[in-house]
Amino acid sequence: MSDFTAPSVTFSPGFGAETSTYRTAHGLLASRAPREALELLDPAIAADPSDRGLRSLRAWAYLIRVQLQKAEAELRGLVEDDPGDTWARYALGRALERQSRLADALPHYRLAAAMSGDVEHEVAVLRVERLLMEPLT
Repeated sequence: MSDFTAPSVTFSPGFGAETSTYRTAHGLLASRAPREALELLDPAIAADPSDRGLRSLRAWAYLIRVQLQKAEAELRGLVEDDPGDTWARYALGRALERQSRLADALPHYRLAAAMSGDVEHEVAVLRVERLLMEPLT
């Protein structure tokens, strides 16, 4: 997942400990230390399960660790809570594609590409469409 970028989160004034947890976990994930990040994230999310920023980081950690079913479950929840979350849509597509569930990944990639206009998202659509057209051998 080295080419996969982190979710973007903006903090509102007045945020305290969760901001520190987010920044520390983000730094750990950027340094490819997902186990350590999860050790911080799990208790913070247990304390506030509605924190989308922390949940997004947990999904990213699962993707890095190739815990794809856990990543998928977390990302499905994020997409269900906010269907317009481009990062979660794209990440869900990645989790599904990495499980060889190309037909399931494609709609998420298409939505992410349409919402963002990001070339990386458009390339993912083309890659999966091409793979789906290849004959099975």
